[in-house]
Amino acid sequence: MEYIYSVMEFILPFEFMKYDFMKNAFIAVLIISPLFAMLGTMVVNNKMAFFSDALGHSALTGIAIGSLLGINQPIFSMLAFSIVFALGLSWIKSKNSSTTDTIISVFSSTAIAIGLVILSRNGQFAKYSAYLVGDILSVSASDIFLLAIVFVIINMVWYIIYNDLLLISINPSLARSKNIKVKLIENIFLVLLAIVVTISIRWVGILVINSLLIIPCAAAKNISNTTRKYQLNSILIAVFSGISGLIISYYLNSAAGSTIVLISAVIYFVTVIINLVRGS
Repeated sequence: MEYIYSVMEFILPFEFMKYDFMKNAFIAVLIISPLFAMLGTMVVNNKMAFFSDALGHSALTGIAIGSLLGINQPIFSMLAFSIVFALGLSWIKSKNSSTTDTIISVFSSTAIAIGLVILSRNGQFAKYSAYLVGDILSVSASDIFLLAIVFVIINMVWYIIYNDLLLISINPSLARSKNIKVKLIENIFLVLLAIVVTISIRWVGILVINSLLIIPCAAAKNISNTTRKYQLNSILIAVFSGISGLIISYYLNSAAGSTIVLISAVIYFVTVIINLVRGS
């Protein structure tokens, strides 16, 4: 890591790069942002904004279960519960006649309630309240190593399933006629989404993590006329928002996750204006 730190100081000779915690946060943003952008495009395409939001909220129950089981690292219980939550919600959605948003709302509300009930006992909630807003400046060198592994694995899986997933998002019936295993591909996507959301929660925060998935991709969709441009613009907007938001939060002494979301929101509204101007 020392070599990487030296290179970063040489390329970015700014005051904030004197501190290791900012270097770690900068690297983390460079890894997390593209992952959020890639998965977020499919979240937007499939109108799954409520789903990803519920997935973020489920992390609270994962933390609560981990505390009950005496697990020192909540990440493991969060990850396990988020995957079960995502697959369970998907299964119920396919078997139930209720509307999708109703089912998601029920699951999300239940998960939050369970988490709050468990964590509020014996005054434990304060211990985990930091997960609500996150702190990307707490990223360590070992965390970056984990993120790098996840980044490589998810990109490999994404490369394999992307075309099938794209066809499913456009026309599920056509995908089935081509012998694509629709449910399997959808479940793989949900697992990838659960993994990325879960490992990012403690740095980004439960309250804003869904915004980081949705807003950059929504902005990119406003200015993209092809799938390739949509993917590329989503990544560019996500990375730009992440880096600029991190730097601005350093000087404003504000929450990095929320600042990044605000930058993304500004870009989104700019793309809306661009669309309006083009339309006129």
